[in-house]
Amino acid sequence: RRMERLAALGYQGIELVGTHPMGYEIDDVAELSRRCSLPVVSILSGWSYGGEGLCLASPDAGVRARATDRIIGYLGHAAKLGALVVVGLMQGLRSDEPDEAKANDRIARGLKTVARAAEDLGVRVVIEPVNHLQVGFNNSAAEARAMADRVGSPALGFMLDTIHMHIEERSVTGTIVAHAGRIGHFHLCETNGGPFGTGGLDFPGVLAALRASGYDRAVSVKVYRGLGWEESARACASFLKGLGAAI
Repeated sequence: RRMERLAALGYQGIELVGTHPMGYEIDDVAELSRRCSLPVVSILSGWSYGGEGLCLASPDAGVRARATDRIIGYLGHAAKLGALVVVGLMQGLRSDEPDEAKANDRIARGLKTVARAAEDLGVRVVIEPVNHLQVGFNNSAAEARAMADRVGSPALGFMLDTIHMHIEERSVTGTIVAHAGRIGHFHLCETNGGPFGTGGLDFPGVLAALRASGYDRAVSVKVYRGLGWEESARACASFLKGLGAAI
């Protein structure tokens, strides 16, 4: 029902939250995707941190192994859907590992294992730089880019999210410009996490910067509060169309 609603509103894709188990058959989603002409562009992996305690930075080798296995499982789903996989929360918090250097060594090792699997499956993975209040490591775009470079796999890149950039960066649009040509995925979110237009984000400036950067992939719409699911989808569609943006 939600996919049909989104297609009717004019959206051109969807993003899924990965869980274990997923709660539905991936083949069924793939069929719905074809029927609705609504591709699944990405799968978020963060539920496995909060829901299972799986963390790439954990000092427990068993936890780290399960974390990489879970992400690889999401890669298998993504391969069937033609989607990419987002890794953000699964990097962990400073409470998991206070030592940043140790944490990043573990994250890099885990992501190298994930990236090899992604290469074999023909799937892309992106690191999401999440603000320091939610994730302990690689909070800025530059740090996420450096981690992707450290792993050194063509299957691993990084993405940007406006709400996290608003917290971590000097300039949202400047960060987009600075990383032109390297942005692997993009989340569009108001500065207060609410409906579009209720915060301080310069939406025209962000969209113009994305166009100028040559970004030609999907942009995922995010609303955390203020409206229900369908009201959010409808309000964001109306807001973006009002700016002349294709949704």
